[in-house]
Amino acid sequence: MTESLRETVRATYAAAAKEASGSSGACCGTTTFVELNTDDRGRVVFGAALYDTEQIEGAEKAVEASLGCGVPTAVADLHPGETVLDLGSGAGGDVLISAKRVAPGGKAIGLDMTPEMLELARANAREAGIDNAEFVEGYLEHIPLDDDSVDVVISNCVINLAADKAVVLAEAARVLRPGGRFAVSDVVADEDMDEATRGDMAAFTGCIAGALTEADYRAALAGAGFEDIEITRTHSVHRHAWAAIVRARRG
Repeated sequence: MTESLRETVRATYAAAAKEASGSSGACCGTTTFVELNTDDRGRVVFGAALYDTEQIEGAEKAVEASLGCGVPTAVADLHPGETVLDLGSGAGGDVLISAKRVAPGGKAIGLDMTPEMLELARANAREAGIDNAEFVEGYLEHIPLDDDSVDVVISNCVINLAADKAVVLAEAARVLRPGGRFAVSDVVADEDMDEATRGDMAAFTGCIAGALTEADYRAALAGAGFEDIEITRTHSVHRHAWAAIVRARRG
């Protein structure tokens, strides 16, 4: 990720963190293409309302600040004793849900590059009384964890913000143990996404312009060493893009 793009994304997330106490937020901030949590037909496409069937007891405040396009914890199949890593953990909602599911004996780690989001997430964990969650500062392209150290990698509408997704996916594969699971919500672009959309910086921070096509996502996962790749579109988020659940297993 170039420094200019990284700083743009960081500034957007910092503003979202500062407003989280009273904000329902749109994915990665209000943008040209995603003005609200709903589309022009009134359907929810981003944010906390997507968790309506998920068990979030103890994580309500963190989930309310969700900026995501899906619910990765619903498909990650977490088990007690596992270590789970959330890439771009934001206010910590998915980390807190995960921490409860991997207890006893497991832990959940949130990785975020925005100090304001990390501060918010840690406060949410303290308020929820969850002691097997931790939050670390760092970049998706340089995950500050050891090789083969986690069982599951999750993420919610963040990987598409990275300029070099191949590096991010390679890092995810590096920290996963052999056979470890990758289960993320992300945005997938149509093959015909126009260059004007891709070039719009506001669209990057709105989780649209940076998205891979499904074919490119599959190729990048395979190139990083993932197997059993599944990409399931869940709902449209833009005329050129879809939210999707992306699952794979490290070979």
